[in-house]
Amino acid sequence: MTQDDRPLREVRTFGRRDGRPLSKKQKHLYQTLFPEIEVPKEGPLTSEGLFGDARPLWLEIGFGGAEHLIRRGRLNPDVGLIGAEPFHDGVAKALTGIADNDLKNIRLHDDDIRLVLPNFGEAAFERCFILFPDPWPKRRQQKRRLIQPAFLDELAYALKPGAQVRFATDVMSYADEALWRFLQHGAFEWHAERADDWRNQPEDHEPTRYQLKKLGDCEPVWLEFTRRAN
Repeated sequence: MTQDDRPLREVRTFGRRDGRPLSKKQKHLYQTLFPEIEVPKEGPLTSEGLFGDARPLWLEIGFGGAEHLIRRGRLNPDVGLIGAEPFHDGVAKALTGIADNDLKNIRLHDDDIRLVLPNFGEAAFERCFILFPDPWPKRRQQKRRLIQPAFLDELAYALKPGAQVRFATDVMSYADEALWRFLQHGAFEWHAERADDWRNQPEDHEPTRYQLKKLGDCEPVWLEFTRRAN
């Protein structure tokens, strides 16, 4: 199946996008820097088109305050990082970090990743981070959670065989549901061999502001997957 053959589906997003008022500096960066590093709304999207060369692409979905995204950008200058975050104040924090660190290897999408993910085509990404996504804890809201079969179809299509996926949550019901959905999908292999593999924070992880608030109902659960070969 080619990119053009893939069926289009309506993407329904949830929740408000505005948060705290932006500072004068953040507003300025939104007006000046963001247009230069924004992921185009239409494809096809390639490393060459976004960064000017062929480089590995990594994806972070819902980067929140951008602590993890900025650290990844600083430590991996030869990697192209795509960050997606629907909340404007989160994007503003990312813009501040990018400007303060003079990072040239990050591109931002200020909306739901599902609106642009198909535009990257098949096997575009080598790593994906989904760290503490909105848990929608109420039972009637859980259908809004990101990890759903249709999303996993698109994610699997966009990942290279052998690509790594890291999912983290501090909400037990979401951890259970996400693990079940990843394993049911069939395109992802879970690597855990003992409890410490999902209980212990990975050595290369940068704690996020949300994570440190400990707002969930359990200690963080870390699920590491590999995209199976077709």
